Amino acid sequence: MWKRNKWTAAPLILGAGLILSACGGSDSGGEAAKEVAVNPEGFPIVDEPVSMSIFGPSTAVAAWEDMQFFEEMEKLTNVQLEFTTPNLESLETQKNLMFASGDYEDILFASSLTLEEQVDYGNQGILIPLNDLIEEHAPNIQNMLDEYPEVEKVITATDGNIYALPNVNKGISWARGPLWYNNDWLEALNVEELPKTTDELYELLKRFKTEDPNGNGEADEIPLTAFKIEDIRQWFLGAFGHLDPGVEVIDGEVMFGAMQPGYKAYLEYMNKLYSEGLLDPESFSQTGDQKKAKGQANQIGLFADWFPHFTLGGDDSSTENPMMHPVTSNFIDEPMLPKSDGISPGQFAITSANPYPEVAIRWVDYLYSKEGSTLLNIGKEGVLWEWENEAEGIRTHNELPSQYTSHEEWRGSLTPDFGIPTPKLAYPEIDLSWADNEFTKFTHEETAEKFEPYAQVALPQMFLTGEEQSEVSRIRADLDAFVEQMEAKFITGQRPLSEWDDYVATIEDMRVGRLLEIYEGAYERFNSAGTDSEEESE
Repeated sequence: MWKRNKWTAAPLILGAGLILSACGGSDSGGEAAKEVAVNPEGFPIVDEPVSMSIFGPSTAVAAWEDMQFFEEMEKLTNVQLEFTTPNLESLETQKNLMFASGDYEDILFASSLTLEEQVDYGNQGILIPLNDLIEEHAPNIQNMLDEYPEVEKVITATDGNIYALPNVNKGISWARGPLWYNNDWLEALNVEELPKTTDELYELLKRFKTEDPNGNGEADEIPLTAFKIEDIRQWFLGAFGHLDPGVEVIDGEVMFGAMQPGYKAYLEYMNKLYSEGLLDPESFSQTGDQKKAKGQANQIGLFADWFPHFTLGGDDSSTENPMMHPVTSNFIDEPMLPKSDGISPGQFAITSANPYPEVAIRWVDYLYSKEGSTLLNIGKEGVLWEWENEAEGIRTHNELPSQYTSHEEWRGSLTPDFGIPTPKLAYPEIDLSWADNEFTKFTHEETAEKFEPYAQVALPQMFLTGEEQSEVSRIRADLDAFVEQMEAKFITGQRPLSEWDDYVATIEDMRVGRLLEIYEGAYERFNSAGTDSEEESE
C-alpha cells in the first residue's frame, strides 16, 4: 500500500470554486499543506492534479491501473488514483484487515459494504456521511434519488445518514440466474408447450429421464440439476406461495418462510423429484465446473444459470434454449418468483482519511449519468465498440483481439464493471444497443414474459439499529444453518417429513418470534420512511 499523509479537510467557498485546505502530519513529523480549487461543474474537477487511494476487488482480467476506464477518468477529472485491489475471493478478508488496521484507503469502490458494515463504520466515523456532499456536489446522484425514492430508503441508515452509494439497475431484476431448458431435449420429445403446473413439470422431467432425449442410447440423462439448491429453489418454492425460506413479506405480512405449510409442500415435491431420480443428487455439493461438464456432455434437461450457454456451452448468441415458465400448484392460483430490487448497496464510500471528499463525490457522480455509466460499462467509443447508427442508438463490436476468447473477456480488461457490482446507475438501453447481439434482446423478452409478471421482492433491504443487528446476527447464526441443513435432509430423505412438527418447534425455540418482531419493526420504519418529509412539503 502506498504511503500518504493523513489529511483533514476544511472546505471554504471562494468565488466560483470550492477551496480545500488539506493539512496533516507527514512521515517526518512536519506539516504539509495544499490548497485545491474544486470546480463546481464540468471537467476537470480540479485544475491541478490530486491523488487519492482506492480499494476494490479485482476480477484478474487486468490490473485496474491498466484499465481504459481509469485512464479516461484521470484525463477527464485530473484525479490520480493509487490502487489496492485484492482478488475477489479475498475481498472480505482484506476489507476486514483494512478496517482493523486503522489505515484506510480514501475511497472504497465496488467493495460491497453490507448494511451492517455501513452502520458500524459510519458510527465509528470511519465512513463519512454523504448526504450534504450529494446535495451540494452530485446532481446526477440527486436526480437518481429523486427519480427512484426507494433507492434513498434502502441506502439511508436509521440515523438518517447515507454512508455508501449503490449500484442501481432497473433492467433485468433476477435475484439469481433463471432456469433454462435444453431445447435439443424439448425438440427430441416434441414438446410444444412448456409446463405451467408442478404436475406438468413432473411429467416432463420423467420423460427427460426415461425417453433418451440426448439420443445416445444410454440412461445418463439428468432431468434437473443445480450448482447449489438455492439456485433452483426460487423457481420451485414460488409454486407453493413463498419467496424465501428466511424472513419474507407475503401480502404485507412479515413471516418466516421455512415454517409455513407451503414450504412443507415444497419439500414434499422436491423429495419426490429426488427420490425418483429426477433431481440430480449432486445438486447440494457439486462445483460449477462439474455442472458445466454435464451440460456440455448434453446430459442436462433443466438447470439454473445466468445464461444457458454458461452450462450447455456452444454459441453464446443462441436464442434456442427457453427460460422456464414459472409453475403453480394447488397452493396458489398464480406463481410467484423472488426478484431483486435492482439495488446493490455499499459500492462507493469515502473514508475519514480522504483529504478531498468533495472531489471524490464529484468523481463518482459522473458514473450516475448516462455518459459516465456507459464509459464504466463498455468503455470509450473506438475500442470495444463503434456506433453503427448513433441516431438510433445502435452499436457494433469491433474485431476481437487475438488474446481474448470473447468480447466479454475483452470488456473485462477495460473496466472493473465485470462480474462485480460497481457504483453506477445502469441504463438498460446500453445492453439493448448492440446490433450484433440478439441474445441480449432474447433474454429481455423472455424475462418480460416469464419473470416480471410474477416477480416481487421477498424482503426489502432494510437498515437495523446497531442493537437490532447484533441480536439478529446472534439469532440467525444458528437458525439459518439449521434451516439449510434440514432442507437438504428433508429433500434427500435423510429425515422424514413426519418430523415436521418437531422441526417447527425447534425453529420456535431458536427465537424466531423475536426475529420476526425486529423485522416487523424495521419493515414498519421502512414503509414510513419519507412520509414525514412528504407531509412537511404539503
